[in-house]
Amino acid sequence: MVKKFDRNAQRMKRHVRVRAKISGTPERPRLNVFRSNANIYAQIIDDINGATLVSASTLDKSFEGFGGNVEAAKKVGLMIAERAKEKGITEVVFDRGGYIFHGRVAALAEGAREGGLEF
Repeated sequence: MVKKFDRNAQRMKRHVRVRAKISGTPERPRLNVFRSNANIYAQIIDDINGATLVSASTLDKSFEGFGGNVEAAKKVGLMIAERAKEKGITEVVFDRGGYIFHGRVAALAEGAREGGLEF
């Protein structure tokens, strides 16, 4: 019998493996990325206090255009960096969420770096 390959289960395995090694602190929080087919989401999280400090996504009211492409991901990266600066956050740990660092995930990271976040 041929079993269907579950991409999301494989991604979750990678995500758990990476999360065992990195975590966000109040001084250097974690920049988490989640992508779906239609949208991309980013959160800056303090894992010690269990709090989301800043978030941005293509579903925000200030975002215009289609959310499932590289340009949208770069805009979300710039948005998250801008909001992080307002909260006084300059350094983060990048958590790619088990996704390959390519395409939309890499574009979000590039946008965040352009916006002034260091990782």
